[in-house]
Amino acid sequence: MSSPSSSFGKASDSEAASKSAAASAASGGVQVTTFTELVDEVTLHFQIIHLAKQIYVWIGSDSAKLGNLYAAAPTRPNNSVSVTSILGGASDNTGSGIARRLVLKTGLNIIVACNIPKNNPMLEANAEKKLMEKLITLGYSRPKSRSPGA
Repeated sequence: MSSPSSSFGKASDSEAASKSAAASAASGGVQVTTFTELVDEVTLHFQIIHLAKQIYVWIGSDSAKLGNLYAAAPTRPNNSVSVTSILGGASDNTGSGIARRLVLKTGLNIIVACNIPKNNPMLEANAEKKLMEKLITLGYSRPKSRSPGA
C-alpha cells in the first residue's frame, strides 16, 4: 500500500521529470520527496532531500523523531565507504548499513536518519528496498558498473 509521492520542485513520478529533478539538484537546487509505505505491517514514512552531490534520507515509523543519524561517504583510494554515527548510541546501528549501501549504489555522500523499530533486520532490509526503488525512480542511483575490459 503506497501513497502518492509528494514532491516539491520539478519532480513527479514520470521518468523525464525525475531526470530533470536530478539535474536540478545537481545544478544547486534542492529536491524534496516524501512518501509512505506499508512494510511488514508497519507504516513507514520516508523523506528524501537531494542536494548537489548529497542525499539526506529520513525513515520513521511511529513518530516524527529524528532517530539515529549516520553520515556515509565514498573514500579513496580503494572505493570503500566510511560511515560514522552523528547522533545515537553505538549499541543501535539501525541505519548505518543503509547509509553504507546507499553510498555504494548512488556514489553520493549520504546522511541517514533512521527511527524504525530496533532488532528487526527484515523491516530494515525491506525499508531499504522501498527506499532504493524510489531513488531509482527519481534517477539518483548510479549506472551499474561495467566490467573492466568493456
